[in-house]
Amino acid sequence: MASANVSSSSSLTLAAYWDLGSLRSLWFLFLLLLYVAVLGCNLVVIAAIFVDRSLHQPMYVLICNLLTNQLCGSVAIYPFLLFQLLQSTHAVSHAACLVQVFFLFFYGNVQIMTLAAMSYDRYVAICCPLQYHRRMSSQRTLRLLLLVWLLPLLEVSFMVSLSAPLRLCGNHISKVYCDNYSVVKLACGDTTLNNVYGLIYTCVALLSVPALILYTYVRIIRVCLSSGASTRRKALSTCAPHLVVMTRFNVTAVPNAFDVGNLSRVFQVFLSLYIVIGPPLLNALLYGLNMSKLRAVCRGLLSPKI
Repeated sequence: MASANVSSSSSLTLAAYWDLGSLRSLWFLFLLLLYVAVLGCNLVVIAAIFVDRSLHQPMYVLICNLLTNQLCGSVAIYPFLLFQLLQSTHAVSHAACLVQVFFLFFYGNVQIMTLAAMSYDRYVAICCPLQYHRRMSSQRTLRLLLLVWLLPLLEVSFMVSLSAPLRLCGNHISKVYCDNYSVVKLACGDTTLNNVYGLIYTCVALLSVPALILYTYVRIIRVCLSSGASTRRKALSTCAPHLVVMTRFNVTAVPNAFDVGNLSRVFQVFLSLYIVIGPPLLNALLYGLNMSKLRAVCRGLLSPKI
């Protein structure tokens, strides 16, 4: 055999890093500032929704859930990236790699589930307005939030439990952080079960759920086209941010879910970084600046009247 087995306790090398030389400190500072911006922007919007009772509505609660998940995802990746930038060798233990896989996939899955819940909320509000308070009551919104978190927890836990026992025949991962596909590719034995589950997981998370979201927005657009101008403006103002967030997420998530080894190294690194760096910052800014009620409360928090 060309390569010997690597025990599960061995370290894995993240091969997508390159020697930054004298630019190492500059990149570290840039990433640190991004991390501070992510924390600041998300916390301000979350605080605005929390303190203003007029924002205690399903749409804003779901936005708060989206941003809370972004904070969790940022904590799972930013400190790790900052630490790796300061190292001369970029290695991670097998156990730590699996932990990172869990949190990254959990973050992504909760994100797409939250976007689905948000599309359902807008669908009911615009297409079935008379039933909105019944369908999106506090109790039903709570159940929806539990589903958004518990279903990804079960799905990702099972995925990682399939990957954890695999014996590895290599230790090079061509990314700046661990992902499940890269770990499974290093396995020595049969990975049929992993591959089948991975295919099902990808189809559900990146095809079925987005298709359901697209269907709800098609229905919303049809209702808007047959309504008055004021209804169209109101629908556009609340749905446009969700559509932008959804499009941005899928454009970056789909390539990351498949083998992109034929792409340039720089573009691979950009894709893998953008999905965990871009959305947490841009989504908070989008909701905080675009939605008038939320923008007003955020402005009040940042510049309180004395």
